[in-house]
Amino acid sequence: MAKQISSPRFAIMSPAAIELLGFAAAALTSLCWLPQAWRTIRTRDTRAISLWTQGLFAAGTALWLSYGIQILSWPVIAANALTLVLVLIIVTMKLRFG
Repeated sequence: MAKQISSPRFAIMSPAAIELLGFAAAALTSLCWLPQAWRTIRTRDTRAISLWTQGLFAAGTALWLSYGIQILSWPVIAANALTLVLVLIIVTMKLRFG
């Protein structure tokens, strides 16, 4: 579990609730890439996708994943591992089909 940054006397949520909040945020932000990845696989249409944007996003996501591993934050690890897989699918399709 990630270290608690705020002072315990000012904590509004329990550590378990904070962890659940992190997982909920991770699920929503990661799963938002699923429709794009699925559409790209299904149609193979990558004309409107910027390779630079996807590449930079993949690099940033890889750094976030590394950060999450270093601080042992499972919401950060889960979110960025899933997002990285989905974005790399999109990048691979873009490189393959232009």
